[in-house]
Amino acid sequence: MDFPCLWLGLLLPLVAALDFNYHHQEGMEEFLKTVAQSYSSITHLHSIGRSVEGRNLWVLVVGRFPKAHRVGIPEFKYVANMHGDETVGRELLLHLIDYLVTSDGKDPEITNLINSTRIHIMPSMNPDGFEAVKKPDCYYTNGRENYNNYDLNRNFPDAFEFNNVSRQPETVAVMKWLKTETFVLSANLHGGALVASYPFDNGVEATGALLSRSLTPDDDVFQYLAYTYASRNINMKKGDQCKNKMNFPNGVTNGFFWYPLQGGMQDYNYIWAQCFEITLELSCCKYPREEKLPSFWNSNKASLIEYMKQVHLGVKGQVFDQNGNPLPNVIVEVQDRKHICPYRTNKFGEYYLLLLPGSYIINVTVPGHDPHLTKVVIPEKSQNFSALKKDIQLPFQGQLDSIQVSNLSCPMIPLYRNLPSHSVATKPSLFLFLVTLLHIFFK
Repeated sequence: MDFPCLWLGLLLPLVAALDFNYHHQEGMEEFLKTVAQSYSSITHLHSIGRSVEGRNLWVLVVGRFPKAHRVGIPEFKYVANMHGDETVGRELLLHLIDYLVTSDGKDPEITNLINSTRIHIMPSMNPDGFEAVKKPDCYYTNGRENYNNYDLNRNFPDAFEFNNVSRQPETVAVMKWLKTETFVLSANLHGGALVASYPFDNGVEATGALLSRSLTPDDDVFQYLAYTYASRNINMKKGDQCKNKMNFPNGVTNGFFWYPLQGGMQDYNYIWAQCFEITLELSCCKYPREEKLPSFWNSNKASLIEYMKQVHLGVKGQVFDQNGNPLPNVIVEVQDRKHICPYRTNKFGEYYLLLLPGSYIINVTVPGHDPHLTKVVIPEKSQNFSALKKDIQLPFQGQLDSIQVSNLSCPMIPLYRNLPSHSVATKPSLFLFLVTLLHIFFK
C-alpha cells in the first residue's frame, strides 16, 4: 500500500475548493451532489420541483438534523436568483454552503449555528432565466424572467390587491415548500442595487401608504434585521455606492418607500407562511464580471452568517393542554402586534416569535375557550444560539384532532384591502433614528 498517498488523501478536503466562477446548472448540481455525499451527516439535498424547462429547483439543507424538523430547532432559508440575470447571490450561496460544511467542527460559531438551526439554501429559483442569459449586462437581459416570460418576484398572491397572473411552476413549488416547513426567518438575494429592503413591498392606507411607506406590525424587528445585514457590509452600509440610484441611510429601506411592488415573495412569506423575510440587493451591477466575485464574498460573508443567527431572536416554545399533549393550529400572537393572518402553532404545537429585547404579553387563542395571556421578558443579552424558551400549558384538555378551527389558513386574497387604518402599522418607528444617532456619534 502506498502510505504517503493514503495520508495525502486523508489530509485533502472532502470537496475540492469551490472556484470563483459562475456555475451553470450542470456545474451547480455537481457541486451540490458532491457536498451532499461528502457531508451526509449534516446535509440533505432535495428538489422542491422543476422549472418550466424541467430543471430541478435544488435546496441543500445544512444542520445537525438535516432530513427532518426537530422540535425546538428553527428553520432558516436563503433563496437566490429569482431573476435569472441577477447572479451574485447565486454564487454567494454556493460559497456559503462550502464555508458552512468545511467549518463544522473547526469554527465554534459555525458549529453552534449548525447544531441549533436547520439552514435551507436554494441557490437558484430561476435556473431557466440564468441559462437564458447569453450576453451578461449590468442592467437588464432577457434572463430576468422565467422561460414563460414571467417575473417571479411579481408572481405571488398579494395581500393588498388582486394579482391575477398565471402562477408559474417555480412559484407554485416555493409556495408548496413553505407549507412543508416551519420557516422562521429568510432572505432572498437580488442584484441591481446595494440595500437591505424590508416589508411591506405593497401597501394601503392602513399600513401607512399615504406616508410613502408600508409597515408591518413587526416593523421594529424588520428594521433591526435589515440593519443587522447592512451594517456588516462595508459598501452596503454607506447607502450611496450605486450610481444613478437613490441613497439609502445605513443601507436600509422599506420596500414600499423604495417602490411599490405587487406579488412579491417577501410579503407572501410574512403574511401567509409566518416567515420574516427581507430582500438583499447585493450588487450595483446585476451580472458583474467573474473576477469581482471574491470581493462580493468578502463583503457579504460576515453579514450572511450574522443574519442567520437572528433566527434565534425572541421567544419559542410549545403549547400543551393540561395533560401535556401538544396543540397544533393554536393562535399565538403578541398583544398589540397581531398579524392579519394570525400566526399559529405547527403540528408539534410549536410557535416561534421574533422579538427584540423587552416585555411582551403573549395571547394564546383557542376557539371555544377564553384567551390565555402569558407575560414574557426577552433579555437584552440573548441566549447562546437559542431564543427564550417558554412553553405554555392551557387549563383544559384537548386532542390533536379535536380543536375546531373554522379556517386554518387565510384565503389568498387582498386581506388588507378593506382594513381600516390602525395605529400599529402607521406609528413611525424610532429604531432607525436611534441607530443613525449612534452611527453619527460612534463612527
